Amino acid sequence: MTDRLKIYVLPLLLMLCFMTCSPAEEQEEITDVVVYGGTSGAVTAAIQAKKMGKTVIMVSPDKHLGGLTSGGLGWTDTGKKEVIGGLSREFYQRVYNKYQEEDAWKWEDRADFGNQGQGTPAIDGEFRTMWIFEPHVAEEVYDEWVEEMEIEVLRDEWLDRENGVTVEDGKITAIRTLSGKEFKGKMFIDATYEGDLMAAAGVSYHVGREANSVYGEEWNGVQTGVYHHKHHFKVLDQPIDPYWVKGDPSSGLLPRISAEDPGVKGEGDNKVQAYCFRTCMSNHPDNQVPFPRPENYDSTQYELLVRIFDAGWREWFGKFDMIPNRKTDTNNHGPFSSDNIGMNYDYPEASYERRREIIKEHEDYQKGLLYFVANDPRVPKETQEEFQKWGLAKDEFTDNGNWPHQIYVREARRMIGKYVMTENELLQKKPTPESVGMGSYTIDSHNIQRYVDENGHVHNEGDIGVPLPQPYEIAFGSLVPKKEEIQNLVVPVAVSASHIAFGSIRMEPVFMILGQSAATAAVMSMEQGIPVQDLSYDDLKVKLREDGQVLTLDDRIASK
Repeated sequence: MTDRLKIYVLPLLLMLCFMTCSPAEEQEEITDVVVYGGTSGAVTAAIQAKKMGKTVIMVSPDKHLGGLTSGGLGWTDTGKKEVIGGLSREFYQRVYNKYQEEDAWKWEDRADFGNQGQGTPAIDGEFRTMWIFEPHVAEEVYDEWVEEMEIEVLRDEWLDRENGVTVEDGKITAIRTLSGKEFKGKMFIDATYEGDLMAAAGVSYHVGREANSVYGEEWNGVQTGVYHHKHHFKVLDQPIDPYWVKGDPSSGLLPRISAEDPGVKGEGDNKVQAYCFRTCMSNHPDNQVPFPRPENYDSTQYELLVRIFDAGWREWFGKFDMIPNRKTDTNNHGPFSSDNIGMNYDYPEASYERRREIIKEHEDYQKGLLYFVANDPRVPKETQEEFQKWGLAKDEFTDNGNWPHQIYVREARRMIGKYVMTENELLQKKPTPESVGMGSYTIDSHNIQRYVDENGHVHNEGDIGVPLPQPYEIAFGSLVPKKEEIQNLVVPVAVSASHIAFGSIRMEPVFMILGQSAATAAVMSMEQGIPVQDLSYDDLKVKLREDGQVLTLDDRIASK
């Protein structure tokens, strides 16, 4: 090769080598919107981003999409259905369509179920909805929906919470999972119940109950002496002794009663409301399996329930809410039930390994409870004989021993964002700025502690229900972090709200509403090249309304 030829050829070879030999990661495209989570809100966020013409990927720690909506909560907590719009309403419309198919009614005649949980068409006939459904039907809807939208979903991918979030100049540029996969993105949405991405990115958050003094509230903090619901010992005609030998504290407390002082009414703590599984049971003899006996079954764990039965309580079947095909969405009910009170305080911040231990303990407790009532001779005969007609639904959760794949994380971390929703907005004591959706369910908290009072009687604490005067608006600022923290993250599930406000916001239809609004804001701010906190609300609300979201009572979806 002559020197003159070298002058022209060698640079060309070097350029070709650079183009073909650069590291693979430099060739990766940057996804417009990366959604972390597999919840109902994660699905609607991903769908909305895709509908707006953007590239989107769902990175889901869950194997099953839908969170609680496909995880047993088929008796939907809706509140006022007319304020549920957009993709959230479309989900329930798609569920309705599933139940118009004859083969959807395998274990029950459609006429026998009747019109339970079915909405009415809007004036223009556009909407038909069904709000009560089986878990597998909800999951089918989600799976078919993301497939229809050609959304890439990676399941069983867990965020590396220690070192897996890259932040540069106030923006997340990439997240990495424990498997080593990296996902680069322009916008990120944390749609997990736990708020893991939000926390790992350095965003401010809170765990537990704030004192009432923090936000000028009445129903936050410790609620000793408040007995609003049927889930307190006050529903019984007599007090219940908490000791193994009645009246003798030296004999020790019965299991699942705390010896700690519950705290002062209205003061804050780091405790969260109880978790449980929403079990799907069947009373059809050909579609049930017997309640399993856990390997570590210990009947003494349910000694307190025996005393409650002995006191005359007979409401065991009080929350066997019927869903299609002779199945239930069975929830907590009464002073001692599926809520595993006081056993989840460390869950929000816990490692994955510790969370798995907590979930297993909850599973063993609840399976043991069902086995106990079905088999222990101390259970009232009429209750036991009726309960023996039931079992776990054989055709649900078939890859998990017919047990729900999702524990009910009623609250975990809650972001402290640009705006914090409190009971004052929900109770119409204070206006809500920049609505991105509406909620309407009762302000609701499950029990948080089980303790012994000064008279030596056992009590539950934390379960309250406060009715709302009307549906309320949810602020855009509650979905976004403070601007000085992260500028390209939206959080539609672990939203910025006080404990007691979150007690109403935390409903699955609302998470789907907020997922859609979060994605809309993410895409619009990305298109404009601005921090999501700087997005014009006037522009945002126009797009949200175009896409069917209900932002104020004036937007309500009319029905016959």
